[in-house]
Amino acid sequence: MGVHPTSVRGRGQAPRARVTRPLPSRQTIPIVPVNPQLAPVGLSVGATLAWGFSDFVGGYASRRANAFLLTTITHVSGTSLMLVLALLLKAPFPGKDSLLWAMAAGLLGGTALAVFYRAMAAGDMGLVAPVGAVLGAAIPTVVDIFIEGVPSPVRMVGYVLAGAGIWFISRTEGPAGRPQGIGLAVVAGIGFAGYFLCIRHAGSGSVLWIAAASRAVSFVATGAIVLATRQFRPMDGTGVAWGILAGLLDVTGSAFFIHASQTGRLDAAVIISSLYPAITVLLARFFLQEHFSRWRVVGLVAALFAVPMIAL
Repeated sequence: MGVHPTSVRGRGQAPRARVTRPLPSRQTIPIVPVNPQLAPVGLSVGATLAWGFSDFVGGYASRRANAFLLTTITHVSGTSLMLVLALLLKAPFPGKDSLLWAMAAGLLGGTALAVFYRAMAAGDMGLVAPVGAVLGAAIPTVVDIFIEGVPSPVRMVGYVLAGAGIWFISRTEGPAGRPQGIGLAVVAGIGFAGYFLCIRHAGSGSVLWIAAASRAVSFVATGAIVLATRQFRPMDGTGVAWGILAGLLDVTGSAFFIHASQTGRLDAAVIISSLYPAITVLLARFFLQEHFSRWRVVGLVAALFAVPMIAL
């Protein structure tokens, strides 16, 4: 039986070396460059939605109960959510400095939120919410521009549009005078600014632990206010449920914002997140029939144009 000559190698002949070709790289080059600012902008938009819903729910619930007691409930629910998630996901525990800044943020933010709820209960929800947002956004934005430098011209125009949007949303039509709750809204806005700045200094530690630490301190602060002022007006089950929901939404927005500030510029994260009054105003208009003027429509349009410009 014959054998094909190519099937047998000569005795003592070294086998042929197998030629290996490098596998093609699986890394693909995107056709359209991805702006690294898009992720922080998306997170900031998430914070806007969560905070807008939270403030509407909290402001509505504060009309049924003491504002500080309600805020204490919101912090309990928010802290519990972040702690459970941090433990389940085994998030790394942050360092000492990060925790201290997170606790300082919680002290300022918790007190400011309680004052904010009280302001919305005393006045027009659609006016008080934007006033607190304007101050809360302006102070850290100016500080961050001094630290990190002036952003691009397009983004600066977006900042101006966003500020104008918040301003027009807050504008009311009616007799001149001091609106109820405006003084408390100013105090709340300063507290929110302090929260933003402290959160940025908390560094790049675990978002869940930073949010949990800040909310835990907020709970202690508002709980102390309730005990000191003896404001124990009872709450019905509906009020407690609204408070828990507001807390879950609020801490979710905080987690989005913390992550946005860690991955991008603080001023961009603050400006976009501070557009949450637009959500609050829309909800107040549709569910509480609060006045919705043409200036608020202009503000909403300005805010819609501002977000993509900031993302560029």
